[in-house]
Amino acid sequence: MARIAVIGAGMGAMAAAARLAVAGHRVAVFERTDTYGGQVRRFVRDGFAFDTGPGLLPLPAVYRDLFVKTGKQPLEECVELVQVDPAVRHVFADGTSVALPNVSRAGVVEALDAAFGAPAGERWGAFLNRARDTWDRCRRPLLEEPLWPNWEVLAERDPYPAVRGSGLLRRRPPTFAEVTRRELAEPHLVALVESSLLAHGLDPRAAPASAAVLPYMEQAFGTWYVRGGIRELARAVHERCRARRVKFSFGAEVVSVVEKDGRAAGVELADGTRVAADHVVAGIDPLRLQQLTAHRLQAEGDVRPAEGAERNGARFTVLLALRGAREAGAVHRTVVHPADRKAELDALDSGPNAGVRPTVTVLRPGDPALVPDAEHESVVLSSVAPSRAVLADPAGTQAYADQLVSAAESAVPGLRERIIWRELPDGPPVSAAHPALAGAGGRFLYPSNSTRLPGLHLVGGSAHPGGGLPHAGMSGALVAGLIVEGPEFRGSQ
Repeated sequence: MARIAVIGAGMGAMAAAARLAVAGHRVAVFERTDTYGGQVRRFVRDGFAFDTGPGLLPLPAVYRDLFVKTGKQPLEECVELVQVDPAVRHVFADGTSVALPNVSRAGVVEALDAAFGAPAGERWGAFLNRARDTWDRCRRPLLEEPLWPNWEVLAERDPYPAVRGSGLLRRRPPTFAEVTRRELAEPHLVALVESSLLAHGLDPRAAPASAAVLPYMEQAFGTWYVRGGIRELARAVHERCRARRVKFSFGAEVVSVVEKDGRAAGVELADGTRVAADHVVAGIDPLRLQQLTAHRLQAEGDVRPAEGAERNGARFTVLLALRGAREAGAVHRTVVHPADRKAELDALDSGPNAGVRPTVTVLRPGDPALVPDAEHESVVLSSVAPSRAVLADPAGTQAYADQLVSAAESAVPGLRERIIWRELPDGPPVSAAHPALAGAGGRFLYPSNSTRLPGLHLVGGSAHPGGGLPHAGMSGALVAGLIVEGPEFRGSQ
């Protein structure tokens, strides 16, 4: 039985902790804040409750597997999962809108043709077929296996099968934007598909074509909501850890990784306490982890933190408490598109402009657990803004929030008149980290779960296989496998 010290209580860290505890190890988690869940937080005021991080759960199979592998009680007995249908409604500046059913390819084709005219559905279907091929080619190395030592193989070639004869393969692998403009053509359809990338802070003009797996995963595996909010999923994972005798210490900041005989041997806390361990699992940003150890974790040629993780904007969120009940037939998730997409994309590099409206996601769960009574509604608005948009200037921050509210008026009837109050979550802006992507010279890969310091492992959205709730859970499985089975671990079969 090994002693495992886990830095941080985020979703990936807790997933690893639960799996390691079930394998018979003694696991202790040290979290510098006062709660678990990492970015999966909740804000409560006046009987209203809001998810301030992710609001929906893609790929629930990842957490189903976690609960199956760590105990007899399945996920559905711990939380109530609800399939969101329609999955999303897209609203465009010219008044066009389309609602897409959840996990119904035929239904999506029909909806697209009705909204944009044929052959929009056919083009979308052909694009999705190529995205599925991309998924089949990179699923195991990018999601189910530790990062290959020869990771350059994943970096050199983009697995997206761009149409031959399209002119996209003459000089270099195409970007995602080049593929969508050539293969989808219809501007509304291009914006619809590219919004999956914007939600992760990715500029389609710079992202590799392999990013097609992002809209594919949503269509193929569906979109789910956890009754009571996604925070309930964090609660369930935390309770599963405690049931497996994982020990949690909150308000316990780790200030250094203890090294002995050339390997990680424990952690030191801010109060001077040293905790011995046979393995250390770090669920924190690799750049911060570097400050906690005197050992150089990566050498020249190793994968660095993904370019997208460094350049991504922040996830900007506005919480709205509304008077009045949610109208019948309201859609859970609406994506409101701006009139000038190029200006929005340019702002990802140059910073916000008061006249540029971003793509805004409007979440209206209609969940009785989130409101004081049936005559009120809890709404979350979010966009991925350049981090410069959420710096110290309160006036600029409020002006950006105004833009989100203005955009949301097309999704929520009578919005401004219904607002009782609005809040911006406290704390530093949260990075909109993306899943690992193949191609583009490795700029969209993440550091391996193993480090150059034996006994020290990386977990969570800043490590392989990247950001997002499912990927955090996958990273926990990979780290547990590496510790239990050793460096030869190659993922579940």
